Amino acid sequence: MTTTDAAAAADPCLPLWLVTEAEADRWEERVPAPHRAAAAAWSGTHGFRGERGRVLLLPGAAGTPAGAVVGLGPLAAAADLQVAHLQCVPDRLPAGTFQLADELPAASATRAALGWALGRYRYRRYRSGTETVPPTLQMPAAADAEHVRRVVAADALARDLINTPAADLGPAQLAAAVAAVAGRYGARYREVVGEALLAEGFPTIHAVGRAASAAPRLVELCAGDAGPRLTLVGKGVCVDTGGLDLKPSAAMALMKKDMGGAACALALAQLVLDAGLPVRLRLLIAAVENSVAGNAFRPGDVLQTRKGLSVEVTNTDAEGRLVLADALALADEEHPDLLVDLATLTGAARVALGPELPALYSPDAGLAAALVAAGEAAGDPLWPMPLWAGYEDELGSKIADLSNASSSGFAGSINAALFLRRFVGARTPWLHVDLYAWNGKERPGRPVGGEAQTVRALYGYLAARYPAGSR
Repeated sequence: MTTTDAAAAADPCLPLWLVTEAEADRWEERVPAPHRAAAAAWSGTHGFRGERGRVLLLPGAAGTPAGAVVGLGPLAAAADLQVAHLQCVPDRLPAGTFQLADELPAASATRAALGWALGRYRYRRYRSGTETVPPTLQMPAAADAEHVRRVVAADALARDLINTPAADLGPAQLAAAVAAVAGRYGARYREVVGEALLAEGFPTIHAVGRAASAAPRLVELCAGDAGPRLTLVGKGVCVDTGGLDLKPSAAMALMKKDMGGAACALALAQLVLDAGLPVRLRLLIAAVENSVAGNAFRPGDVLQTRKGLSVEVTNTDAEGRLVLADALALADEEHPDLLVDLATLTGAARVALGPELPALYSPDAGLAAALVAAGEAAGDPLWPMPLWAGYEDELGSKIADLSNASSSGFAGSINAALFLRRFVGARTPWLHVDLYAWNGKERPGRPVGGEAQTVRALYGYLAARYPAGSR
């Protein structure tokens, strides 16, 4: 029972009717006869037309609510609802326990329960005072309660990490979060910290993080001894000042979220472990702070990488691709069946697609299309972008094998993806996701703060590719 708790489940449940625009003139026919006329009159008084996201509380005796009706907009039927249709509802209803008044097919019931549960998320670590208890939804009988529980827990893990300020979530604390997941599921865990990064062949992770008081590290979680190799890589820049190419204060304000790729990769790893997908899972997170000090890496420096390629630093604020380079090179050494990296990598991706639509890159168009389809099914969209080889020369350098950033203001997200591609072999199926991991607008069910983007999309794709019990 994920969307409610034991105490709430014991309370009387109020009916919740889901109504499309096409049903707005006759939805009251589904209300029990003693209340039908009152529901019709109340609906007419308030001009309820089934608009998407419109919630109407129906009055009962002595001023207590008798139930509620939720608009689904221009859907053909309530069974077509998506996760987002109910995500806004908990913010628009008083405390209490509700239950769907009509039966839905299993997949639709699961989406309804999941949307409601995701809409209940709040980050309150630093708030004082009494917390307002949001309404609960009785788990629909047809819903996959385990799936809802699993996804909601992973979503909250990612969002909590992203929302935590860098003072309380540096590289060591991010590593501890990975260690906690490893311990919970019996996975193997290790980290390479500080100067050991140089000894073990991770020079760019060390270079980016060495100026911070918190030591940089490569964090690794491994689970499973048989099955296809699935490797997830996350960018874990816990705060990004821009380095010596210092960001202006406005651009630095949200840089606690620059570890959003790592948070989403960890959430996805937890989903894979919790579902028992038959894979050999490997999670790699490069956890650093990009800070300013006398030993910070500099514009013009040439860095060696694990893969053996040399990189001229043309911008210290293009640090994410540098730490990913070593992690991707390590991942590629064992030629995984699938390699996925997640990163809050470029502002250019936001300019191209906005904050709600992560950019997806892959040299395999079929693989990218399959993930896009999974995102559509999960209500967790991505958009495919081209690895346009014509821009390869933008990464040229006169003194090194390549530079870490183009001097051009064009195609920044594509150039970053092309840089990463240099560290992944042609034999390895690879997906790169450039995401924002943040909701900047206050909306019902979607408060300002961290967003676990593409986690549900990737899990849906992986669960279909590696079905549980198929080993």
